[in-house]
Amino acid sequence: MEFSQVLMTRASCRAYTDEAVTEAELAPVLAAAQAAPVGMAAYNTVHLTVIRSQEFFQALSEATAAFMHKEGMNPLYGAKTLVLVSAKPGMPPAIEFHNTGCIMENMLLAATDAGLGSVYIMGAIAALNANPALVAKLGLPEGFVPTAAIALGHPAKPLAVREAKEKIAVDYLN
Repeated sequence: MEFSQVLMTRASCRAYTDEAVTEAELAPVLAAAQAAPVGMAAYNTVHLTVIRSQEFFQALSEATAAFMHKEGMNPLYGAKTLVLVSAKPGMPPAIEFHNTGCIMENMLLAATDAGLGSVYIMGAIAALNANPALVAKLGLPEGFVPTAAIALGHPAKPLAVREAKEKIAVDYLN
């Protein structure tokens, strides 16, 4: 897919088939994460965890439902793969969230280019961080905290190019 088409096709996918994401399909998404810029080239301050455990997904769903007071919710929308970005808080303040954003966007665009559905996961990550026992199951390196995740899967409906619209105000200062 051409880059401009990837940009216009990328959208949050909230319905997936039961088909698992293969290693071959996951590889370009992880490669895109590795290509993301990280502040001051401190790549040792970010960490990826690929999660496919249905048991973990169930525990995360329950924790998220309790955290958000919405029983029965499915925060991963039935996706079969979750790529969690964790980071080590550091200097400058909040750099871990900027680094995470760069990594996430690269993965989201690569997933679209590969024909996979994806969605940026934040609420479930807040619920995860409020549950130390669940975070411990991840086996993260010391000092790392989950910052965001991408749910991946085969979309229930085909990805489609959207119409280009100006949605964000733009001002110029000359």
